[in-house]
Amino acid sequence: MANEVDSQETATLGGGCYWCLEAILELLEGVCSVRPGASGGHTENPTYEELCSGKTGHAEVVQLSFDSNLITFADLLEIFFSVHDPTTLNRQGGDVGTQYRSAIFTHDLEQRKIARDMINRLTTDKIWNDPIVTEVADFEVFYPAEEYHQEYFRDNQEQPYCQIVINPKVNKFRTKFSEKLKVKDLEN
Repeated sequence: MANEVDSQETATLGGGCYWCLEAILELLEGVCSVRPGASGGHTENPTYEELCSGKTGHAEVVQLSFDSNLITFADLLEIFFSVHDPTTLNRQGGDVGTQYRSAIFTHDLEQRKIARDMINRLTTDKIWNDPIVTEVADFEVFYPAEEYHQEYFRDNQEQPYCQIVINPKVNKFRTKFSEKLKVKDLEN
């Protein structure tokens, strides 16, 4: 039982819209939970409206709990970098503002090292034409989004944003990373 407890880790990632990241990352084998919210700002417990204003300093993030015996932090970052554009400063597609920045809020020195090494490797490999602008910062606090943002894609698949933006990302992800999906997702 101690190994199970010891293998639980937390990651906090911002890659634009938290609905998109939640919809993708919750499908991964080894990911126990994913919660959308805000991190990296100066306003205590911001509302969604305050977050969207860009004035709180926060990024839209997901905080996930994962079993490092099943998926590593490096594996999560590989997927994170493949499902958003880390080269656009303060934007993802049509979502513009500091709240949509690419960010990794590290929970310890090992995560910081892994994040920096990953960015250096991706830069050396010239995966993108433009430089990676992903912020790597120490985690301070996470504020969960309001309840109606939790599992947004799952509960609102008919909404235009879900159909036009999130669904294509999820489908592309399922195809590219099918070997990393939870068994129950493969059955859907």
